[in-house]
Parts: sequence; structure tokens; C-alpha cells
Amino acid sequence: MSSLRPASVCDTTPLQRFESQSSSSEEPSSPTAASIIAAAAAVNSAAQHPQLPQLPQQHYNNNNINNNVKVDLQLPPFVGGVTGGAGGVGKSVGALVSKPTARGTAHICGRIIVDLSLLSCVGLTMLGFSIWGEPNKRGFFCDDLSLRHPYKDSTIRSWMLYLCCAALPVSLILLVEFFRSQDKHSQKSQSQHYHSQQQGSGYYLCHLELPHWLLECYRKIGCFVFGLGIEQLTTDIAKYAIGRLRPHFLTLCEPVLPNGSNCSDPLNAGRYIEQFSCSALNVSAKMLKDMRLSFPSGHASFACYSMVYLVIYLQRRMHWPRLRMCRHLLQFLLLMFAWYTALSRVSDYKHHWSDVLAGSAIGFTYAVVVVSFPR
Repeated sequence: MSSLRPASVCDTTPLQRFESQSSSSEEPSSPTAASIIAAAAAVNSAAQHPQLPQLPQQHYNNNNINNNVKVDLQLPPFVGGVTGGAGGVGKSVGALVSKPTARGTAHICGRIIVDLSLLSCVGLTMLGFSIWGEPNKRGFFCDDLSLRHPYKDSTIRSWMLYLCCAALPVSLILLVEFFRSQDKHSQKSQSQHYHSQQQGSGYYLCHLELPHWLLECYRKIGCFVFGLGIEQLTTDIAKYAIGRLRPHFLTLCEPVLPNGSNCSDPLNAGRYIEQFSCSALNVSAKMLKDMRLSFPSGHASFACYSMVYLVIYLQRRMHWPRLRMCRHLLQFLLLMFAWYTALSRVSDYKHHWSDVLAGSAIGFTYAVVVVSFPR
């Protein structure tokens, strides 16, 4: 029965139709680039769809012309060249699909505004605790020896803590990411390195494409700062909710009871006192508020979070064999700084040992969570 069926245009391949059309013309002409690209696209379509529906000759020719027009309009002028054929078309289409979407200045500014808004929410909450927050007013026992330690200045000042635990991590992240971008022998294969260099980051600021390492710095530093803010906010919530007295409370406050007696009165021994006032003249309102913020230790949580984050970050990102011992030495120094900061809070009678332990646990937990989970 198939031999009695009239021949249709579907019985011939697109290349045979192209040759028959060229031979039937009055004057032979050389094939154009558009016709070759259209024929190559038709070959790919025929390979993917081997069985075509039986359509009338005139209807199929009209559809073929429309398809050729669509191919000519969709394919860019640099696609595969004239001699590339079907392979050139396939490669060009793959290049168009794999090319990253360009993101301009508006997209970058929008993302920065969103990130800064999230950080501002955390920062403003911490600022609200500092300005308007009132810690829980707890009582004390006059014979509590843990509250009779002398007042001393901090060994690790606040500016030293901010310099070592905020500025140092940011500087190290910038340096490591920059040198990783310049290192050709990193863990990435040569093909991946070449692929990333060819495609670029896809982010443009004032018509200048931002490098990959700068975007990585933005992500790493942003996650570090956000985790630091969340960790400090957790510490402040615990401080104001518990209101534990510092070890130098009795020495600095010199409490006086409503009846005029003080802790030197034998009648007050073993008595839990809640109503009192501080008789010390050189004590400011800020110091009175700070006396009740012992648990947990903010210095210990700050230092532990920053140093543990840096240690894990260096272990994952610093992969230079010649600097392996330098990396281990740097990690050791970072951990020792966190350890010394925690010990100094106890030796300076700023916190009880349990305050330091709780603060270190909070900082360590947040550091592991922030640096471990993918972003």
C-alpha cells in the first residue's frame, strides 16, 4: 500500500529539497548564509522529530517559509559561522543559554538596600536595649562573697575587642578572597577557572563588571556581620531578662536598706535584700545599669564568635600547601585570643565563670551555624 501512496514533501530530506530547488532554477546561484543556517536548523528539527504529519504541499511550504523566517530572526549574526552547520547552531544556542543574566546598578543597589535594612533591624533593636532597656532587678545576700570582689578596669578594652573581632575578620576575608582569585592552582579545575573568567560575574556597577572575588567578599562579610549582630542580640536579650549582678556589685554600689542599715549590720546577714539604694557617690546611672548585666558575657561571646568563624573560614578557603603551617599558626593565635579574652573577664571581676562559659557557648554555636550552612 505504501508504494501506491503519492510522493509528498515529507518523503525527502530537507537537504534533498534544497538541492532540487537549486537545480530547478534557471540560473545557478551560490547558497547564502541564511539558507545554510535554515537548512541546518531543519536537519536538527528532523532529527528530533523523525515522523512529521502528512500535510498538503502548499501548506507545508508556507510553514517551512515561516520557520525559516523565524530561524533567521532568532539566531544572532555571530552564530556558528557559515561553515559551522548544525554543530555551530547547537553550540551557539548552548552559549546563549549558559550566558549569565547581566545585573546592573539598580539590581545591585536594591540588593544592598535589602541587606542593610535587615542589618538595621538588628542594630536598632540592640540600640533600643542600650538606651531604653531596663534589666531585671534582682536581689542579693549581704554575705554573698561572690559579689564582694574589687572593681578593676578591663584588660581587653572595648576598642581592642572591636578592632580584633570586627576589623580583623573583614581584612582577612578580603585578603584571602583576593589571593584565591589570583591563584591558578586552587581546588577549582582549569576548565572551571577558564569558564568563570570567560563568563564574568554578571554584576555591573556603573557599566563596570564586578570581579568574582569581590562578590564573594560581599557574601562572606555580609553573613559574618549579620551573624555577629544576631549573636550580640541574643546576648543582650539574656542580659536584660536575667539581670545577674556582677562580682564587684557590693564594692561599687555600697547598698543601703530603707531602714538606713547596710550589709555590715549583723541583722542583715543571711537576709535576701530586694529593696535598696546605692550610697556610693562616684557611681553613675550607666554604671548602676551595667552592674546588672553580668550574664552572659558579651566580650566572651563576641570574641568566640569572631575567632571560631575565622578559624573555620580559613580551614575551608585557605588551600595553599606552602602556607599550611602559617594557616595553623594563625588559627591557633585566633583561638588563643578568644580564650584569653574569656579568662580576662573572670580575672578582672567583670563576670562570674558561668557567665563566661555561657557567652562562649553562644558565640561558638552561632559561628558554627553561620559558617557551615550554604548560602
